[in-house]
Amino acid sequence: MHVPDGFINAPVSAAAGVVAAGAVAVSLRGARRELDERTAPLAGLVAAFIFAVQMLNFPVAAGTSGHLLGGALAAILVGPYTGVLCVTVVLLMQGILFADGGLTALGVNVLDMGIATTVVAYALFRGLLKVLPKARRSVTAASFVAALVSVPAAACVFTLIYWIGGTTDIPIGKVFTAMVGVHVLIGIGEALITALTVGAVIAVRPDLVHGARGLTTSLKLRVDGELVDAPAQQPAAPAAARSHRGIWATGLVTALVLAGFVSYYASANPDGLEKVAADQGIDKKTEEHAAKDSPLADYGVKDISDARISGGLAGIIGVGATILVGSGVFYVVRRRRTQDVPDGTTRTSENV
Repeated sequence: MHVPDGFINAPVSAAAGVVAAGAVAVSLRGARRELDERTAPLAGLVAAFIFAVQMLNFPVAAGTSGHLLGGALAAILVGPYTGVLCVTVVLLMQGILFADGGLTALGVNVLDMGIATTVVAYALFRGLLKVLPKARRSVTAASFVAALVSVPAAACVFTLIYWIGGTTDIPIGKVFTAMVGVHVLIGIGEALITALTVGAVIAVRPDLVHGARGLTTSLKLRVDGELVDAPAQQPAAPAAARSHRGIWATGLVTALVLAGFVSYYASANPDGLEKVAADQGIDKKTEEHAAKDSPLADYGVKDISDARISGGLAGIIGVGATILVGSGVFYVVRRRRTQDVPDGTTRTSENV
């Protein structure tokens, strides 16, 4: 769903950029509350993992493919504000290094793929957890539904933006029907990837999943015939002292393998937006990408003729660049949080 330059006119693209910049600014402030001892070391890894999985286009129907958007996954793992920043970092890397998604359309893409998916998914996710049993399997089930809905929601947002500022005169009803129809199918793939990833992390380190916090119920004791809360037990080791190295290394290796090797076998069919654009004529005024001559344009390394090696190296470079930039951003945000806490103030950690 990466919108290229030329789909949306300049005034609407600029307005979307302003809205996206404002949302990112709000997210930077909100992320200072989310990036604690558990999530801060992994936020950059989440961005890199999303970058890697977005290279894995999977077939859906009628010569169309889809790929992960990642807003739901990021929001559930590290929080909605940090999730917006994760997807924004991915979109920046893709647009600047790989000529994927227009630079003048960057605000549109952040608004659509980063903000809309994250807000819709996390709101639905939290709503579902209020009615589902307080159990880890509920987190996995809620993440599946939230991710599934987030993709057609993003398709609706694109349709709205196109209705306001599209550069071709196409009946909006046709665009809406085509976009939502294909992205419901893509949403199934998004839901599976999200639920499997969230479930895998919960199985080994539930304390690292932002969306799983607060699920435990307090122990009850019967005193004089009445149930009362048992005294809180001190954990054997605080969450901050528990090592993140194992899951960090596993996640990094997984991202490198997916981007460097598995991506070669991804579907070559056009993705949902590309297919709809070609069928409906939305792409008539598409402009060349400003970074089309980038050494990594189109996810290949320039001057390397072997497609497998070229694409694999590009994927590995992308994962490395994303984790470096993302970790740098989150490190700065985390430091700001630390500086904002007065000396002598004690933080309390949520139970998992």
